[in-house]
Amino acid sequence: MKKHSLAASLAALLFLASAAVAQSQEAYQAPKTPDGDPDLNGIWQAMNSAHWDLEAHPARRTPVPHYGALGAIPAGLSVVEGGRIPYQEGALEQRNANRQDWLNLDPAAKCFMPGIPRATYMPLPFQIVQTPKAVFFAYEWGGNSRAVRLDRPGTRAVLPSWMGYSLGRWEGDTLVVEVTDQVADTWFDASGNFHSEELLVVERYTRTGPDSMHYEATITDPNVFTEPWTISMPLYRRLEENARLLEFKCIPLGGEDAAYGHLRRGATPE
Repeated sequence: MKKHSLAASLAALLFLASAAVAQSQEAYQAPKTPDGDPDLNGIWQAMNSAHWDLEAHPARRTPVPHYGALGAIPAGLSVVEGGRIPYQEGALEQRNANRQDWLNLDPAAKCFMPGIPRATYMPLPFQIVQTPKAVFFAYEWGGNSRAVRLDRPGTRAVLPSWMGYSLGRWEGDTLVVEVTDQVADTWFDASGNFHSEELLVVERYTRTGPDSMHYEATITDPNVFTEPWTISMPLYRRLEENARLLEFKCIPLGGEDAAYGHLRRGATPE
């Protein structure tokens, strides 16, 4: 009886704590830019393991075991609402095949641009810079970037690209971004989760506190999934003194010497 009472009390406390957090986030009023828009400017970062696997996963070793624990994939909770990605049967088989040969197939492992939404939760920060007509995203990973246009409703890209075509609008204090025209080559994570050229991503960025933001992305692709599905996660502001994006040039595994060997001290000029 005492154990049951203790468990019930803990459950009640957790519920109250969650409700208090939700209430405080709803009550938070984001500061405004001089133009009157919610201020999203700053350097932000996701602090999770979604870039390894969007779904819940145990810790596991990578295909490069000689790095030991330094190369291990950390365990993580699912960021997918409902827990599972709703694959069509044939597409699920393709995802599983991708996962088995991840190191050779993952575009990010080859240093290609990660695409959207994956760029948001790569394990490095990104910076948001706002103007009245556009919101600029600069990513430390590979020096990638994209512009979200606020002044071109209804337009489309001439050609697909790795980071797609982003159109934004404000819904209250939330920045809503529709991303179209992404190439089919990007993955959602390092576990083989993929899409086709019909991918549509609708992102939502909402400030929840002075140094936090809620990120949500709804994915629609009738060629791969049975229905639209959504991921969500908090983003956190980088608070260290002089926080800034630093240089991180991605080089494919084994390609360092080919790319930069001529710059080594004592290298023989060709």
